[in-house]
Amino acid sequence: MTLKLSTLDKLTGLLFAGQMILAGNTALNGPTGPIPTHFSMATGQADGWHDRTGVALAIAGMAVLGLVLAGGLGRAAANAEADGDMGRKRGLVAAQAVILIAFTGITVLTLTVSLGAVGDRPDGPSAMMAVFGLLFAALGALLGRVGPNPWVGVRTPWAYKSRTAWDRSNRLAGRLWFFGGIVAVGLSTVMPQPLGMQSLIGFVLVSALLAAVESWRVWRADPDRQPF
Repeated sequence: MTLKLSTLDKLTGLLFAGQMILAGNTALNGPTGPIPTHFSMATGQADGWHDRTGVALAIAGMAVLGLVLAGGLGRAAANAEADGDMGRKRGLVAAQAVILIAFTGITVLTLTVSLGAVGDRPDGPSAMMAVFGLLFAALGALLGRVGPNPWVGVRTPWAYKSRTAWDRSNRLAGRLWFFGGIVAVGLSTVMPQPLGMQSLIGFVLVSALLAAVESWRVWRADPDRQPF
C-alpha cells in the first residue's frame, strides 16, 4: 500500500524538520549565557533562565510532539478519505492545521522572545502580547472547523457525546479566540504591561470556560445526544 501524503502532510514534515535543525543550531551556536525562558505575570520580566542546551532540547521536544500529533491527524484524515467520509476528513485536516499553527507559533515565540532577546527589552511584554494575539486569531479561524478528535478542540465529556455540542462549542471558542486575538494585537501597543498579558490570559481562560459550558448546554438540549 502506497502512503499518499497531502500538501499539509508535506508542509508538516518540512516545518518540523526545520524546527529540529533550529534545535541543533541552538545547541551548537546559540547564546552562551543564560537565556530567558519564563516571564513573571506580576512584572512581565524574565524570572527563569536556561542554557542553550536546555532551550535546544525544548525546541526539539516540541518538534517531535508536534510531528507525532499532526502526523497522526493527517493519517486519520487519509483513512477517513479512503472510507469515503469527507466530512470527517475535513474536520481532521482542520485539526492538523491547528496543531501545525500552534507548535510553529510556539517556536516563533521562542525565537523572538528568548533567542531574540525581545523578552529583555522594555517593550518585550507588548511584543509577546501581539504575537500571542496573532497566534490565537489564527487558531480561532480554524477551530470551528475541527472535527471530533483526541487532541484538538473543546474536548469536554458532553462534546464527545453530541456532535452538535462539539460543533457549537468549537465554533464559539473559535470566534472568541479569533476576535479576541485581533483585539489583543490592537491593544498591545497602548495597554500597560503586564496588565495586557494578564488580561489576554484571563480572556483565554474565560473563553475556554464559556465553550465548556456551551458544550454542556447544547448536549443537554440535543435529542440525539448519547447518554453517559
